[in-house]
Amino acid sequence: MSEKITIKQVLELKGKRKITMLTAYDYPLGSLVDQAGIDMILVGDSLANVVLGLDSTTKVGMNEMIIFAKAVTRAVKHALVVGDMPFESYQVNPQESVKNAKRFIEEAKCDCVKLEWFDKCPEVTEAIIKSGIPVMAHIGLTPQTADKLGGFKVQGKDAGAAQKLIDQAVALEKLGCFAVVLECVPDKISGLITKKLNIPTIGIGAGVDCDGQVLVIHDMVGLFQRYTPKFVKKYIDLSAMILEAVKNYRDDVIDSKFPAAEHTFSIKKEELEKLGK
Repeated sequence: MSEKITIKQVLELKGKRKITMLTAYDYPLGSLVDQAGIDMILVGDSLANVVLGLDSTTKVGMNEMIIFAKAVTRAVKHALVVGDMPFESYQVNPQESVKNAKRFIEEAKCDCVKLEWFDKCPEVTEAIIKSGIPVMAHIGLTPQTADKLGGFKVQGKDAGAAQKLIDQAVALEKLGCFAVVLECVPDKISGLITKKLNIPTIGIGAGVDCDGQVLVIHDMVGLFQRYTPKFVKKYIDLSAMILEAVKNYRDDVIDSKFPAAEHTFSIKKEELEKLGK
């Protein structure tokens, strides 16, 4: 495995090969994703749904995000770790945004932060970048403000909406973002944006023409059962495997098949006799 990937290396991958990205929220999965050679790991606010069981990403805050980000960065040796700024951590004012972004870098040891588009996104993005923190942008379907977008729907389906996405992407590149996530965007629009930008595009439900792809790991390994988005490819069904293992454990305990001799510690007979047993 090569040394830790840098922002510069991510930028250089555009046009050379596809960039790989997955989420991780704890030490074990962070370590496995890193060992697999994934380029970037996102400690996503999606942990609100897939780890904490909440119904919205808006319900997770900075303190939780920092705890999970710390766990991931302890495990990662190679991948670029991206801290996902949670709802309201960057939408109050630029000063508060910079303060929270610094927590991801200084406390959690992330390499950069990601933030979703909102009305004052350019102003906040500029402030964070000027403070010396690299920023990955996120446009299209932005889950934190999905209620303002008409729900969890594909974005940019008509010419006017598509042009807004193109304009947002161009503006974010000019501000200094090193990459932009395109979520739930028609593939042809993602292709146009990818060709127009000099920075990489990372797609999630945005087609194969993006410079890279990202998925929520709990979705792609089948650990989250509440729902599966259309854009997810499930590579394994860990939920079924874990359920079967737990049922087998339950049965073995009830039937006194576990623990067996190989799982048990013993004491010498003479020591037991000293106890009069």
